[in-house]
Amino acid sequence: MKYTLVLTKIIPIILSSLLLLSFKCGGTNSKPPGINSNIQVSSFLSESQFNDFFPQHDKFYSYKAFIKAIDQMNLIKVKVVRRAVSVYQITRTDKSTGKSAVVRQDGDWNEDWAKKKPDSLYIIDYGNFCSEKSLQINKKELAAFFANIAHETRHGENGKYNDGLMLIHESNTSLPYIADNDAYPPVPGKKYYGRGPVQLSYNGNYGYASDCIFGDKTVLLNNPELVETDPAIAFKVAIYFWMTPQTSKPSAHDVMAGKWLPGASDKTKGRVPGFGMTINIINGEVECNHGDNMFNMNDRIGFYQHFLKKLGVTDANCGCSCGKMQPY
Repeated sequence: MKYTLVLTKIIPIILSSLLLLSFKCGGTNSKPPGINSNIQVSSFLSESQFNDFFPQHDKFYSYKAFIKAIDQMNLIKVKVVRRAVSVYQITRTDKSTGKSAVVRQDGDWNEDWAKKKPDSLYIIDYGNFCSEKSLQINKKELAAFFANIAHETRHGENGKYNDGLMLIHESNTSLPYIADNDAYPPVPGKKYYGRGPVQLSYNGNYGYASDCIFGDKTVLLNNPELVETDPAIAFKVAIYFWMTPQTSKPSAHDVMAGKWLPGASDKTKGRVPGFGMTINIINGEVECNHGDNMFNMNDRIGFYQHFLKKLGVTDANCGCSCGKMQPY
C-alpha cells in the first residue's frame, strides 16, 4: 500500500507523528480493539505477483477475492472446547464488535460422563493467517498455503507449476459425499463434493466451516454451492481449513508458524515440523508413509519450492517429505 503525504509548512514534531501513523500495519485507518494489526498478506503480495504465481488461474480465484477473504476472516476468533474427544462447544467472537456467542454445543455437553473427561481447549484467531510471525516466516507459510491449494486445483502440465487455482470443483460432481453426523446432518438433495481452493468435501466439514465463518452451520449446509459461486467464501473456507485443528491434528498454520512441536507419540510415528506435516494434515492417508516417490506429495513439494523462490525466501531445513510419516 502506498502512502502520500503532502506537507508544506509544518513543524518537525507533527511531521514525525504523521509519518509514524502512516506506517502502521493495515493502513492509516485505525482498527477496532482486538483486530490484528500484524503485517498483513497484502503488504507483501501484490495483485501482479498473485497473477504471476497463478498465470492460468480461473478468473473466479481473483486477488481481490483473496484479500477480501483475509480481511473478513481477520474479524473472527473462535474458541473450541472438547470433552470426551467428540463432544464440542464452539464460541465465536466477532472482533469488530467484541460480541461472543456459542454457535455449537453438543447434546452430551452437560452429561456427567462427558464432564468427567478432560477438556481440551484451543483458540483460533483467523487474523493470524500468514501474519503472526516475522515477515520471513509469514512468507514461508503463504508459500506452503499456495503450494497446497495449487496442487488441489491444478489442471495442466506436470512440473510447470503454472496451473494452480484452475479447478473450482472436482471433476466428478455426481458423488454426494454424505456421512452420518449428528452436529452437521446433510440437507436432503444437497451434495458436498470437493469445492474451492482446498476442495472441501463432506457435510461435516461444510457445517464446521460454516459455524466458524458465519456463526451459523446452516449457511453452507443449506447452500454448499456458495463455495463454488462466491469467490470470497471459497477463499474463506480455505483459510478456515488452514487455520483450524481437526481432532488430533494440529493446524497447518501452527506447523508453518513454528507453534507446533511433536509429542512423544508423534515422534514415534515420524512426524516432524515442516512442510511435510501440512501434507500429512491435508491428505496424509493417501500421500504419506509411502516413501519419497509419491507423485502427489512431490508435486506439492515442487510447488512449495517454486513459491518460496518467487517470494524471495528459502527453507533449507523444510522437512518437506512426509514419506516416512504415519498419517492420522
